[in-house]
Amino acid sequence: MTERIYIQPLTLVPSPQSVDGDAVRLGGSMAYAHTFAITIRDGAQVVERATATPREMAEVLGDLSGPILDEAEAQWANIGRQHPPLQCGTRTVKLDEPQVMGILNVTPDSFSDGGKFNDHGTMMRVQAAMMHEAGAALIDIGGESTRPGAKAVWEGEEIERVVPAIQHCVKMGAAVSVDTRRPGVMQAALDAGAHVINDVSALRHDPRSLQFAASTQRPVILMHAPGPSNEAAQDLHDDATYSNVVFDVFDWLKERRDAALAAGIARENIVLDPGVGFGKSLAENLALINALPLFHALGQPLLLGASRKRMIGALSNEAAADKRLGGSLALAMRGMEAGYHLLRVHDVAETVQVRNVWRGLRDAALTDFAGLVV
Repeated sequence: MTERIYIQPLTLVPSPQSVDGDAVRLGGSMAYAHTFAITIRDGAQVVERATATPREMAEVLGDLSGPILDEAEAQWANIGRQHPPLQCGTRTVKLDEPQVMGILNVTPDSFSDGGKFNDHGTMMRVQAAMMHEAGAALIDIGGESTRPGAKAVWEGEEIERVVPAIQHCVKMGAAVSVDTRRPGVMQAALDAGAHVINDVSALRHDPRSLQFAASTQRPVILMHAPGPSNEAAQDLHDDATYSNVVFDVFDWLKERRDAALAAGIARENIVLDPGVGFGKSLAENLALINALPLFHALGQPLLLGASRKRMIGALSNEAAADKRLGGSLALAMRGMEAGYHLLRVHDVAETVQVRNVWRGLRDAALTDFAGLVV
């Protein structure tokens, strides 16, 4: 089948009653959509597009047939799929509201913090405690920089960086994910108490990764990055060519989801990340952000990692990485509005505060029945 279909939420509303119940809850989140675009493309060419509300969707899908109908029905069911919590040892991360994942880079060359936390000393411990106490549902620990042009790290050195930080965070009661693309590091991290594997190569960097991740029965985060899928090719930002960045990233994540399922990774353990900032221009990143709700059609929990990204500096007079809080919060808000389940951020306390205010507004909208016609 050369034709591909995409069902994309277009109009987001604060509550179903604001549109007389004609809305769908996106991925079991606190976001609701009223109108949807149904787009068919053949190769790179869009050949058909329609819009519909939930009450009109059956009529639109009734004009389809064969494999494209099967895919459309699967996507429509996926959009409203409710996701079970992520199990992180004795901790449970519920996905019915946005959860904040704190970033802890234990590298000497991090783009965002200049390597302040790579010596396992007081600064790292204080930062971890601050994120945990501020309300981070997960702490994401990484020992290799993934900025454009960063040098690869030897596996043994990466293990030496991440294991002490993981052990410290687990000891203080945090749920922990490890940000790595090497199965040896994944194994060492899990042995040290980590609960989640976060692979920016979507388990492509090492041919052993898929089977290893399946064998662990742990949650895995699969992120889009256009770089080549082999150990010799290190830069995840290379080979970035798109006919339509939104649909191309969707197709790529769909393929990685299916590869993970085929390898034996349980559906409830697969989280998808569209990879904002990885091998994408400013225009492509903006297009991706504006289309975030589309990825609910893949039927998995979704993660947004846009904190302090280069696109914020590009839109803010080249603000340095540590001066991008406002832009980071704006993008986190966009993720909440789009129904994203996990927000990967550097500034945990500020993002949790934004989330709590947003949650209060959404709760008020959901309990306001004044406009509902009975």
